[in-house]
Amino acid sequence: MKKTDKKNEKLIVEALTAVCDIAISQVPGFQWLTHLVNYSRFPDSLTVVCVFATKNDLNQVLLAKQDDFLRSVIREKLSAVNIPIKDIARQVRFDSEEACDIEHGGRWQERFK
Repeated sequence: MKKTDKKNEKLIVEALTAVCDIAISQVPGFQWLTHLVNYSRFPDSLTVVCVFATKNDLNQVLLAKQDDFLRSVIREKLSAVNIPIKDIARQVRFDSEEACDIEHGGRWQERFK
């Protein structure tokens, strides 16, 4: 990993930690988030995955349009550290622990492939 990649990784983690703190307090069912990135295609390859406890929790968030709220917070926090998100609809995904357990036996690395 190049020096600039390490710097960007640190900035992404800081920004997404702030997003996580907000989401835990304001979005019911939210559990955690993570990001995936290929630095040879950065920032277009950056993907943020917001994880909820159950499929029902995720469905409720989608019905209440809180996914839009999460996307806006993610965009705001990443923009604040000069990490651009060009296609927020593609670069922010939503999932649930329940779905991963059912479909991949709880193996997130396999799910993210």
